[in-house]
Amino acid sequence: MKVTPTSIPDVLVLEPRVFGDARGWFVELYNRRTFREVTGLEVDFVQDNVSRSARNVLRGLHYQIRQPQGKLIRALAGAIWDVAVDLRRSSPTFRKWAAVELSAQSPKVLWIPPGFAHGFLVTSDAAEVQYKTTDYYAPEHERAVRWNDPELAIPWPLAGEPIVAEKDQRAAMLAKAETYA
Repeated sequence: MKVTPTSIPDVLVLEPRVFGDARGWFVELYNRRTFREVTGLEVDFVQDNVSRSARNVLRGLHYQIRQPQGKLIRALAGAIWDVAVDLRRSSPTFRKWAAVELSAQSPKVLWIPPGFAHGFLVTSDAAEVQYKTTDYYAPEHERAVRWNDPELAIPWPLAGEPIVAEKDQRAAMLAKAETYA
C-alpha cells in the first residue's frame, strides 16, 4: 500500500494495491494490520457510513467536539472533492485545510484523524461515499464550520450554486468554532 501525506502531514492518501486480470479486479481497501504497518497508527473503527448525493451537494464541514471521529473515506461511485480542516489548537497546521479528489475510478482512500472538520463536494452526476469512523456518531456533540468561510478560502470546484443542508448554512465561522486542545 502506498501512503502519501497531503499538505497536512497527518491527513493521508492511501493507495491499496489492485489485482487485475481478464475477469476484472480485486482490491483490499482496509486491513487493520496493513493500516498499522504503513501509517504507524493503531485505530479501532466502530462504525461504517454510506451516503449518496447528487452533483453539487456539499456536505460539511462537520466534526464532533466530544467523541471526535477519525475517518477513512472512499468514493464507491462517482467523484468527490474531499476536504479536511485541522481544528487541533496544538497542531502546527491548526486552521489549515487539505483537499483530495476521490473517485470510484481509483482505489484511493483518505485518512482524516480525529480533531478535524470534514466535508466534501460531489463533482460527478452523483456519488456514493463510504467512511469508517473511529467513534460513534453523537448528534449532541456534532458541530460544523461554514463551508464558505472567507478565513479558510477553500476553492471548492463548484459548477453553480452548491446544495447545502440547512444546518450547514447555519454553521459557525471558523473564528467562532469550538476546537480541540
